[in-house]
Amino acid sequence: MKKEYLELYTDYLIASFGKTTATGLSELLEGEISHDKITRFLSKEDYTSKELWQLVKKEVRKIEEEDGVLIFDDTVQEKPYSKESDLICWHYDHTFNRNMKGINLLNCVYHANGVSLPIAFELVKKPIQFSELKTKKRKRKSEVTKNELLRDMLKTCQHNQVKWRYLLADSWFASSENMNYVHKTLKRYFLLALKSNRLVALSEKAKKEGCTTRIDALDWKEGKPIKGWIKGLEFPVLLHRQIFTNKDGSIGILYLISNDLDLTTTKMETIYQKRWNVEVFHKNIKSNTALAKSPTSTIRTQSNHIFMSIYASAKLEILAIKENMNTFALRAKLYISALKTAFYQLRELNLA
Repeated sequence: MKKEYLELYTDYLIASFGKTTATGLSELLEGEISHDKITRFLSKEDYTSKELWQLVKKEVRKIEEEDGVLIFDDTVQEKPYSKESDLICWHYDHTFNRNMKGINLLNCVYHANGVSLPIAFELVKKPIQFSELKTKKRKRKSEVTKNELLRDMLKTCQHNQVKWRYLLADSWFASSENMNYVHKTLKRYFLLALKSNRLVALSEKAKKEGCTTRIDALDWKEGKPIKGWIKGLEFPVLLHRQIFTNKDGSIGILYLISNDLDLTTTKMETIYQKRWNVEVFHKNIKSNTALAKSPTSTIRTQSNHIFMSIYASAKLEILAIKENMNTFALRAKLYISALKTAFYQLRELNLA
């Protein structure tokens, strides 16, 4: 990896407010580096979580603590007009409950001491093509599931000796396999959202007899966590129902599950609230570090541009902390500065 090109390209992503191209960066540098060299940099090798960790490790060590959390979530960046490939294809976006043509990205964000940094990612690729028997429509599928990718990323986080206490994720990742892996293999805690139709037994005897109840049918009147045995798990867990008001005034219900039996309802809600930081991260890479604003055409250059966008978001977060402002305020400050320069240059041209 050419560190000089990496830093130049990611600074360009942060500073740019339009489409980002190798030619655009070369022109910005007044030809000091040709667009061909930048293109070769993006296409020479694959940049993965391994390279990302090496770049952010130093900053992670500064903020990490024993009560740190690992936040997992995926996002789909819509690219309806791009050519379909193993990378850019149709994915189900559970945020909007519909299929989208674009890039599906699974991220792991580490949050500790009020700071959130990306430490791992995986691009969901679908190289296997098949035809549905009923509809005869051509479709694609991955060689591994997103839950399998999550467990691989957790293994990598353990290998990198990241300090964390809780895994946070939404109900999409609350599979029995994931919970068993965190509890039995990693000996850590999870705090996950859970779908309302999951089945729970309220005692070991009821579990052995197969007497289970849907969690949305439990008696939640006392407002305390309920201890139970979820189907597919051999160990007891705590369940909590959180009721909240949406922005439109409607009432929402969130079911939470954790293998930390010492948690209170307040602690469960407070800790799970940290999951929102991954949503902020997704907004950053889409709005502030040009995730979708690259015209690169090959899978490798597209993937490497995404890597650069993720690393650029980490750089932006670190800069924002130094400037004592959030990332969006810092970007607004950069925009005003660029606008002022353009405005005064225009005034000079008008007076010439």
